[in-house]
Formats: sequence, C-alpha cells, structure tokens
Amino acid sequence: MIAREEIYGYELSVKLAEQGLTFVSEGSIYPVLLRMQKENLITGTLRESPNGPKRKYYRLTDSGRQALEEFKENWMELKEAVDHILIQRSVYNDSERNDPNQ
Repeated sequence: MIAREEIYGYELSVKLAEQGLTFVSEGSIYPVLLRMQKENLITGTLRESPNGPKRKYYRLTDSGRQALEEFKENWMELKEAVDHILIQRSVYNDSERNDPNQ
C-alpha cells in the first residue's frame, strides 16, 4: 500500500483491515514502520492534520521499491511451491476417495 501512495500509520492499519488483515493491529504497525525507516526502505514526512496532531506520512524509497520487487519474486516462488503441494495432496485425497478397495 505504501508503494501506491503516501500513507500514515493509522490509515495503513485501517486499509489493511479492509483487505482482510484484521489481525494486524495499529500498535504492531508502528514498530514495523520504524524498522523499515531505519533500513531506508521508507521515508517519513510530518504533515499537519485537520484533526489534531501532525501525522507522519510514509513512502517507499528506491531501496524500498527494490526490496518490494525481491519480496514479490520470493513470494511467487513460495506460493508456487505451496500450491504444488496442495494440488498433489488434493489429487491424492481424491484418488483415495475413489478407490473401491478402501
């Protein structure tokens, strides 16, 4: 989401929840954002808020974009391997159900 737009922490937690990641709490987002900032994957800019204190908006750095692309590649490899295992398991279970000797 940070790759698509600048976003502040609470807004990020709300958008993650809207996408089904309800287990990611607002309190767990800030340590991750801080770590990503220390690793120069994101940068933060304080801006005035219409509703109270300033908000820190985050955006990806060039290093962050590169890390995101590497993550996507690794994720796809993992996903393909897991999908393969699940398909094999499904085929095995189906063949057991259809075995008249069972």
